[in-house]
Amino acid sequence: MITCRDRNTVVCDNMGLVHTCAKRFRGRGVEYDDLVQAGCVGLIKAADGFEPERGLKFSTYAVPLILGEIKRLFRDGGAVKISRPLKELSLCATRERERLAMELGREPSVEELATALGVEPTDAAQAICASLPPLSLTRAGEEDDAEQIDLPTDSPEEQITDRLALQQLLAQLEPQDRRLIELRYIARCTQQATAEQLGMTQVQVSRRERTLLLAMREKLSI
Repeated sequence: MITCRDRNTVVCDNMGLVHTCAKRFRGRGVEYDDLVQAGCVGLIKAADGFEPERGLKFSTYAVPLILGEIKRLFRDGGAVKISRPLKELSLCATRERERLAMELGREPSVEELATALGVEPTDAAQAICASLPPLSLTRAGEEDDAEQIDLPTDSPEEQITDRLALQQLLAQLEPQDRRLIELRYIARCTQQATAEQLGMTQVQVSRRERTLLLAMREKLSI
């Protein structure tokens, strides 16, 4: 397991994963800051459960957890469940963060903020995540209105998160099912060639492939 100090560093260094995942769900009826807060819960869970000795990349481990928390947000009706103590700590963290920034002339570290609050660094990191403002592609207009700017190109970051989530799903399949998908969509084999390699009939491959794709699509969508 990673140490407490390393865990805080991992959380801070990987906030980009949260924003990348949150951007996939824009325009679906939930505010972007709520998406980020839900994603932060997943990131913290990933940091708590990550075991580097297993040889898995942190991003590969974290992305499904982050996406899972964001999807749970939609299932729960679009409200992030933040406890009252965490909300209160978040308000205190915001004030202390501003005070320390003025005093130090820079943004305080998680450890410095935790010391000022009298809490563990992990608790300080959770408080920071809970109070994180939205980061959106908007431009301010008159009377505090904001006009959203939609970019016409696909984000490479979204492709990365999709690939990581798909890799996680493939790893959860039974060996023969995983081999079937790899033969069909990585090796580009026909159903007949796949059937010959797996000792199945073409009809069996067709039916099993359809079942697997439906199940995987359901897990990747809300």
